[in-house]
Order: sequence, then C-alpha cells, then structure tokens
Amino acid sequence: MWLPWQPAVLAALALVALVVATRGWPSSLVAVGRAFAGEIALVLGLYALWQIAGQLSVMRVDGAMARGTSLWNVERTLHLPSELSLQQVLLDHPLLIQLCNGYYAIAHVPAVIAVLIWAFVWHRDRYPQLRNVLALLTGACLLIQLVPVAPPRLLPGLGFVDSGHLYGQSVYTAVGTGVSDQLSAMPSVHIGWAVLVAVAVVLIGTSPWRWLVVAHPVLTFVVVAATGNHWWLDGVGAIVVLGVVALLERSARAALGGRLVYPLSAAPVSGLGSPAGRGSGDPPPWSPDVEPVAASTGP
Repeated sequence: MWLPWQPAVLAALALVALVVATRGWPSSLVAVGRAFAGEIALVLGLYALWQIAGQLSVMRVDGAMARGTSLWNVERTLHLPSELSLQQVLLDHPLLIQLCNGYYAIAHVPAVIAVLIWAFVWHRDRYPQLRNVLALLTGACLLIQLVPVAPPRLLPGLGFVDSGHLYGQSVYTAVGTGVSDQLSAMPSVHIGWAVLVAVAVVLIGTSPWRWLVVAHPVLTFVVVAATGNHWWLDGVGAIVVLGVVALLERSARAALGGRLVYPLSAAPVSGLGSPAGRGSGDPPPWSPDVEPVAASTGP
C-alpha cells in the first residue's frame, strides 16, 4: 500500500522546515539539498491532497452509480470500444489480467517520480514547467472529482468484474478507504499523469529511444479499462484537462515575461543540469517565445 496522506503531510512539513532552516547557508551542496527538499515537499503535498480530496468525494456518494451508468450509456452512443469486452477477453487469461492489476497498482506514482527526478537533475531549466503543469493538472482533477463517479468495477449489474479483488491485488478495501478512494474516477489521474510523463520525456529528451515512453500512457489506458477502474471517457477527460492547464501555465508564464516561479528553494542551482553559458537572466527554454535548446546535458 502506498503512503497514507498523514505521513505524507508530516514529511512535507518537515522538508519545508528544513528548507527554511537552511536558508542562507553558503554551501553549494546545501543549496542542491534544499532544492531537492523543496520539490519533494511539493510532490508529497500534491500526493496528500489527492488522497484527502478523494475521501471528501466519498462523503457525497449520492448519484455516483447513476453517473457511472450514464458514462457507459454515452460511450455506447458514441460507439466507443467496450471496456466490458476488453475485460472479458483478458479475464480468460489469468496471467494477463494479473499483470494489468499489478501495473495499475505499481506504475502510476513511480513513473511520475522518475520523470520529475530526471528533469530536475538533467534538464533543470525545463523542470519548472513540468512541475507547474503537474501541480495544476492534479489540482484540477481533484476539484472535478469532488463530484463522485462510479468506475466500471462497482457496476456488476453491467457485467463488470473487480479484477483486483478477484486476484487479491486490489489497492482498495471498503469504499472510501485504501490507498485512494473508489469514486474519484472522472477524470482519471492515472491517465493524466501517464500522458504528462510521455509528453515531458518526448519534448525534453533528446535520445531517439525517448519515444518508447509513449507505451506508458497506452498501457495505462488499456490497464485502467481492463481492470474496471476507469471508463474510456475518464481518460479522455484527463487529457482535456491536461491540455487546458498546459495552456493556462504557458499563458501565465507569458504574462510574467517568461519568468518561472520556483517554490521554497527559489533559484536554480548552479551546475545542476543547466546548459553551459546560460545566464541567470535568460528566459527558460520552454518560454513561449523561445525555441527549445537543441542540445542538452544528460540522458
């Protein structure tokens, strides 16, 4: 089970206190540590907010099942592929459905952490936009999820099976408990984060192998549907939200003259993934009016 929200909040507060306590220390090593600590505190805070907001939505369960059924009916009207048909195919192959359960439970958070660390260490100038979009995406999804929507697996009347519980791999226990609640289905944070990870790696990275990361959102889309944890439209909704918040973030940077706000630890750390020769007053490479830097250090 992932970390509960209470320890996550305590850890975030401890890291914030560490950043504040070491402010003004001259050591460059301390500056690097403060930068990492500040960003980790932000991610922990987002993670805790994700869980807290989910619990709040479960307090308003009236209509959740009806809204889930309505999404199913809308998908039929739009002639979208059937999540039920996909699940039934995979249920005939126990190993495949168990792999899907495992991917749903395990890959979600580590993939985001990995891309944040990668961008922070090797593409420092581009990291703030990634972090800003992640924060806005998560917050927007959580606000929408305050209106609870039942996922497919909670609608057995339509024929869906809770594959996680079937094989003892579920991250959920009773409704509203577990690693996150069970009615925060629309939009899908799983899909939103997976697509953001892929977009970030493709746009920031320079290796020809970076396109392999596209497999992550594709697999996530298949997995969340096959396990009955999300409707297709949950994923579509997350992608729409991601596009909107990315445009808002870009507009905000343009309004601020291309400046990016760093939380807690403030300025970029000299030598930490910064392209040689870039001055502290230069606009970041993701600024709307600046072409991306062709060459970048690191992977």
